[in-house]
Parts: sequence; structure tokens; C-alpha cells
Amino acid sequence: MSEKILLDTDIGTNIDDALCLAYLLANPQCELLGITTVSGEAKQRAMIASALCKAAGRQIPIFPGSEQPLLIAPNQLQAQQAVALKNWDHDTHFLRGQAVEFLRQTIRAYPGEIILLTIGPLTNIGLLFSVDAEIPTLLKGLVMMCGRFTDRVQDEYGLLERNASGDPHATAIVYRANVKHHRSVGLDVTTRVSMSTAEFRRQFQFDLFQPVLDFAEIWFQKRGSITFHDPLAAATIFDEQICAFAKGTVTVEWQNEKKLGTLTWQPDDVDGQHEVALKVNTQRFFRHYFSIFH
Repeated sequence: MSEKILLDTDIGTNIDDALCLAYLLANPQCELLGITTVSGEAKQRAMIASALCKAAGRQIPIFPGSEQPLLIAPNQLQAQQAVALKNWDHDTHFLRGQAVEFLRQTIRAYPGEIILLTIGPLTNIGLLFSVDAEIPTLLKGLVMMCGRFTDRVQDEYGLLERNASGDPHATAIVYRANVKHHRSVGLDVTTRVSMSTAEFRRQFQFDLFQPVLDFAEIWFQKRGSITFHDPLAAATIFDEQICAFAKGTVTVEWQNEKKLGTLTWQPDDVDGQHEVALKVNTQRFFRHYFSIFH
């Protein structure tokens, strides 16, 4: 049985967004209904998404979304991987100002059937939930690559996670929303699924990955590895055994300027509204991920 998915992404900065989109496009269990982009140069991000869709032979609705956080200054101004767009066929014209309305209309067209997958700052989703307060209740689920909830994260990542802190006020709106299935896959588990540059180049020889590899070279100019943050969040939709989850309540710091976007998770097996990933089976994830492309 396929899952209806809407993807909200800041593709074009970290290469894991492209890895996630390629996975969704290749997954026979995924019915990808549309893509919205978020953060600086949202149109260029839409172009990158378009290049992957065309490489997969798919026509997917794509809408550039908000480039500015609700109240703070933006900290992600460019889609660096857009410099490689010249090598790939892609759309260049998109409807502007329609991303939130597209999400709203699509979710209302399929009440209780859609999983909203967010792998970027939550500006579009905060706006969506504010414009139409009933939307959260009409979702089958909300799955987010977002947050840090325990102390089991490597120090190099710091206390903040970029999707949560990129627009802390939108993040607060989203975590307060009444969603039936509210899942967060954060740095606690995503930092466990990484791959070296050399291994990545060896493994990713599928046709669909040729543009991904090209975009990845921009990423590799400053980094020697890839962490599969976003693909892990997506994979939990289709294989519930990849991660172990616990229920609890997540609160978002949106007032203290020094801690904006900090998430606090309190376990609560009985009344907890938020499901948080605490453990990951790394081998199972990679087996599942690569099986989609064979």
C-alpha cells in the first residue's frame, strides 16, 4: 500500500535533502503529491528539485515557498548546489506565493491520508497551520527531521538543530499543533548514519543519482562525509523498525534570544503528543535505503 506524501524541503544546501528526494522518487510505496521549498533562494531550490524529478521521469508539482523566517533574520541565504543546475534539465518557471495554499488544498483534498514530511526550517508549515487551524487534524501524520532531544549527540553539532532553530517561532507553532501522529527524527539518531565521500561515490552509481552526485560535489568541496539526516526521517515512514521511538512532550524556546529554537523533550508514555526517535538500526537503514534503487 502506498503512502501519500507531501515534502517540504530546503534542498540545495545540505546534500541529504537531494538524497531524500531521490529516495522518495524511487520508492514504489511513495505517492509523492508535491514539493514545497523553503529558505533563501527558494526558486533555485525548486529548480534543483525539478532536476531530480526530471531525472526520475516524474512530473511532480513544485512550489517555491517562504525565504524569510517569521520573525528572525534568515541564516540560510543561498542554495549553493544551484551552480550545478547548468548540467541538468530542469524547470525554470514556478508559481510564486502559492506554496502554503497548495499544501492546504492538497491536504483538504485527501483528509486523513497524507503524511507531511518536513526536512527544512518550518516556516512554510508554521504559516500553513496558522492560516488554516484545521489542517493539523486532517493529516495522517507529520514526520520531521528536526531537533535534538537528548545528550547523545556528538559535540560538533552543538545544542541547536538547524531546522528547529532556522525559524524558532514557526517551530513553536508546529509543535503546538494538534496532529494525530507527530514524529520527530532528530540529531540523536541521524548523526549515526553517515558515509565517507569515497564510499558515497562508490555506492551511488544509479541513473537517478547522477544529478545527485553532481550536486554532492559542491558539498564535498568543504566536507569529507555525508550524514543521512533527511533520508532517515523519510525511511521511518516506510519501515517502522529502523528507529525506536518514545512518546513525550516537546517544548520550543521562542522567547529567550540566546536559546531560540532549543527543544526540550519530556518523556510521557501516557499523554505524550510527540513521538521522538531515540535509537536507530544503522545497518537496517542502509539496507532499506539501497534496496529502493536495486
